[in-house]
Amino acid sequence: MTHVSLHHVAVNVDDLESAVAFYVGELGLSLREDRPDLPVDGRWLNAGSGQIHLSLGTAAPDTGQHLALQVDDLDAAVARLRGRGLEISTPVPIGSGRQSFLHDPAGNRVELQQAAADRPAGPGAP
Repeated sequence: MTHVSLHHVAVNVDDLESAVAFYVGELGLSLREDRPDLPVDGRWLNAGSGQIHLSLGTAAPDTGQHLALQVDDLDAAVARLRGRGLEISTPVPIGSGRQSFLHDPAGNRVELQQAAADRPAGPGAP
């Protein structure tokens, strides 16, 4: 079997409208219009070349499980989200990149990750 890319991640949320407001309004994803009629209410979102499928249900407890979105400027993303009143961790190194974490309205952990190649050059940059 050859793996080409990740197609989607399914995430349970207890309030679809607040989840859509978070993922679209705060994180900048876009709503898809091609979700079929499924037995569980939900919304599908574009996340770069992949998708996030929100399903109405109970979110898993935060045990470290998370989804990660790659961003091109982690510091700007953190500043923007904090400016909008959201709690997000201070960026920390991970491997050759950096990461920060926040939670969606249902309590799901979301990582924002910036690869080393995407890090802006400047004072203090390796």
